[in-house]
Amino acid sequence: MPTDMTDAVKPPAQVPPPLVPGLRGLLTLAVGVVLITALYFGREVFVPLVLAVLLSFVLGPVVNLLRRLRLGRVPSVIVAVLLALAVLGGIGAVIGTQVAGLAGNLPQYQSTVQKKFAGLQQGWLGEANRVIAKFSHQVQDATQKADAAGTTAGTGPAGETPKAQLVRVQEPELSPLALAEKVLGPVVEPLTTVGIVLVVVVFLLLQREDLRNRMIRLFGSSDLHRTTVAMDDAAGRLETYFLAQLGMNAAFGVIVGVGLWFIGVPNPLLWGVLSAIMRFIPYIGAIVSGVFPVALAAAVDPGWSMVIATAALFLIAEPFFGQVVEPLLYGHSTGLSPFAVIVSTLFWGFLWGPIGLILATPFTVCLVVLGRHVDSLEFLDVLLGDRPPLTPVENFYQRMLAGDPDEVREIAEGMLKERSLSSYYDEVALKGLQLAANDYARGVVTPAQLENIRSSSRSLVEDFEDHQDAEPSNEGMAVNPADTPTLAERTHPKTEAVPGHAAPREELPDGWRGEAPVLCLAGRGPLDEASSAMLAQLLRKHGLGARVAPYQAASREGIRDLDMKDVAMVCVSYLDITGNPSHLRYLLERLRRRAPGVPILVGLWPVGEKVLTDAAVGREVGADAYVSSLRDAVEACLRSAGHTSKVDRDAA
Repeated sequence: MPTDMTDAVKPPAQVPPPLVPGLRGLLTLAVGVVLITALYFGREVFVPLVLAVLLSFVLGPVVNLLRRLRLGRVPSVIVAVLLALAVLGGIGAVIGTQVAGLAGNLPQYQSTVQKKFAGLQQGWLGEANRVIAKFSHQVQDATQKADAAGTTAGTGPAGETPKAQLVRVQEPELSPLALAEKVLGPVVEPLTTVGIVLVVVVFLLLQREDLRNRMIRLFGSSDLHRTTVAMDDAAGRLETYFLAQLGMNAAFGVIVGVGLWFIGVPNPLLWGVLSAIMRFIPYIGAIVSGVFPVALAAAVDPGWSMVIATAALFLIAEPFFGQVVEPLLYGHSTGLSPFAVIVSTLFWGFLWGPIGLILATPFTVCLVVLGRHVDSLEFLDVLLGDRPPLTPVENFYQRMLAGDPDEVREIAEGMLKERSLSSYYDEVALKGLQLAANDYARGVVTPAQLENIRSSSRSLVEDFEDHQDAEPSNEGMAVNPADTPTLAERTHPKTEAVPGHAAPREELPDGWRGEAPVLCLAGRGPLDEASSAMLAQLLRKHGLGARVAPYQAASREGIRDLDMKDVAMVCVSYLDITGNPSHLRYLLERLRRRAPGVPILVGLWPVGEKVLTDAAVGREVGADAYVSSLRDAVEACLRSAGHTSKVDRDAA
């Protein structure tokens, strides 16, 4: 007679090899290479178009405001574009006049710098120069002595070195057309770009709704809801980002200009405008903008106090704005990780130069939004987004596999601030244990790793023994209702806590007044005992005593010694029945013979098992009830106990 199987089926000896990348992956790679090449060589065309699109996002709220004032679509667009052109022209005029005034004082600044360096040369800098010159002279003498034998190789027949001949380069006179091209060429190209941008902006603002509908028809007519949400999310994030960054950089420029005016640095208006513009470049823009005022302060002040004050202004203002004001103002409005910002800045700067540095963050925002709404592009959100890359289930399994229960508990405590314990067990812990059981069945989890998962699961349940299963209070927690969940987050929704609670023991039916009226029996899977421990803990938190029994206790030989005294209900837990419920039917037959009349509940935690969906199969197996979550199991036990406490009835 074969012995009873007390453990899971032995895993196969080998792990199947990884799949070879298919034609679709290679095609995607080829398309990516072609797209990057086109962006690089077509930057003369793409840069004005992209600038126009981004400027339309900035002017969109202005146009909407003017239209709410009943100005009309066309006049609103024209007024908004003229306003933008006036602002750009004003900034250009300010920069031009300030630079002209600065150029007139350059001789005076040059004289101050020469005097300052002369004073330095008389001090420690001069002493250092003399030491370096002496060392260089010694090195030169040693080199000349070593090369003395070869010094005659370049002399003439009479031992004399030939004299150098003076060569004069005569440039041809420029024609009027060439002269005009040389003078006007640097001006015509920027003006042409500005003209193209303004024309495209006008058409974008006039045809905004029509273009939106065409994009929906082109990319998402089969799923209008998702496409509309994606476009609204992208537009909202970009508008928030641009407006917040524009206000932030303008405030930074004002503070720099006022601070330099108090310090006494010439042309503070120029440096304030330059600082505001340069701060659009992430990380390095503000630092680069501070180099020029510091150098000018060194040229103006004979001493060093103005230089120190100017450098301190930038060293204090930029960290304050970047680390304090900026997160408070628009926080995670872009949804990008710091690593994504750095990489995107380098990438777009390489493709499109200085303009790419400014456009890097908006482009990356669009890619992240696409990744949050399009399944095939989810990798963009994982690589570039600011939210956790692993789902809570994957994180749970990975830390359990590594045998790190402390980090598992830390992550769980963070999740329990916004969900109940039963929700965490159902949506995270059980699904993580299912991943482990499936990997063990495939042979990719070793026995040592399986033991790590078992011990970590026991430790986790013990850690939350004093934690109540109730909905947490979310008062004071900042929640952005417009924040779009990732595709992974949508697959793991939050469930509510079990609402009921058992009555006091003396009010329960006779069979439920024992110390442990519920027997939580583990299935034959390697991790079923962990799920039984979670169920028993939740039952105790809701007023019903429960104890855990391993699968061996109900085996063919162990069933005779199984203590069924004062047991009012049996709950059998299975993470997986591998599509064959016959062994479950045999287990229930043994339990019926051992404790006739005791109701039996079977918890099949993987949703979709045939026993859960096919009533005929369920009757054949023989259980009184089937559930697919710990929450449903607790509620079924509470119903079997007869009634809940009066306090809970009044609260309901």
